[in-house]
Amino acid sequence: MSDTTTIEWTDSTWNPVTGCTKVSPGCDNCYAETFAERWRGTAGHHFENGFDITLRPNALTLPLRWRKPRKVFVNSMSDLFHKDVPDSYIARVFAVMALTPQHTYQVLTKRHGRMQSLVGSLVDGGQRLLEAAPDEETAQTLYDTVWPLPNVWLGVSVEDQKRADLRIPALVDTAAAVRFLSCEPLLGPVDLTPWMPAGFASWRCQGPDCRRFYTGPLQQQCPDCGSEGMWTGSHTGNGYPNGQPIGWVIVGGESGHGARPMSPDWARSLHDQCTAANVPFFFKQLGTATARELGIPGKGADLDLIPANLRVREFVNV
Repeated sequence: MSDTTTIEWTDSTWNPVTGCTKVSPGCDNCYAETFAERWRGTAGHHFENGFDITLRPNALTLPLRWRKPRKVFVNSMSDLFHKDVPDSYIARVFAVMALTPQHTYQVLTKRHGRMQSLVGSLVDGGQRLLEAAPDEETAQTLYDTVWPLPNVWLGVSVEDQKRADLRIPALVDTAAAVRFLSCEPLLGPVDLTPWMPAGFASWRCQGPDCRRFYTGPLQQQCPDCGSEGMWTGSHTGNGYPNGQPIGWVIVGGESGHGARPMSPDWARSLHDQCTAANVPFFFKQLGTATARELGIPGKGADLDLIPANLRVREFVNV
């Protein structure tokens, strides 16, 4: 956890949990595991237990001491929805995020099923977290919360088409102020168009005898009773309410020892898809292997050196 970070798309990291286990090919060369395991067995070190799942309750209140608003990447050294992190602890993490509305929290997971189950949809969002609250203070905070939390973005990792098809539907069905994808390390071409149709929205009828919940193309009147509707969620950078299934896409190649190559064409395709759907696109890096092939130093993150048509770093405007 840190006041600053070298991760280009956020301002700070916050790790109320550390440690994880591998679930898909994107985990094969995990930077966090490599770093943590370096210190396994070092008495008194923060990572004395290496990359074993470790709850860090002393870190829970850290954002409460940050007064200046910032973007915060939650668990850069873990996965909040790992099966070994208790529901009650996840409820405490969400309560802290609710108590610090000045910050924007970016929660990224590969455990899409547990995220969907715990966080819930726009209809039942937050209910299971409320039920899991370990104490009255946490429960009251979650009870008083507007759902979805307007300062919490939820994302899933998408390294290839198989993982896109598996994880994105669960993300789309989960309540979040912004839904985003981290296509890093990008290991193959990915088609996101099924989840980025322009003009897609979440909508709730305001008719007293109807109150229908509707997800689909933007419209002004309820298809059942004709009453006016209300768009739900926060606005993403494309100008649509958060019914837009995906509100932000981050793309990058793999870095470090044993990095697998990323074709620039895969990244360009994702940029084109985002442009067509008015979804903000953030190109992080070429990756070590691809940068080497192109004669670019390091991991290919210097925008002055990478191909001109990938020099795009757009943020969500909320």
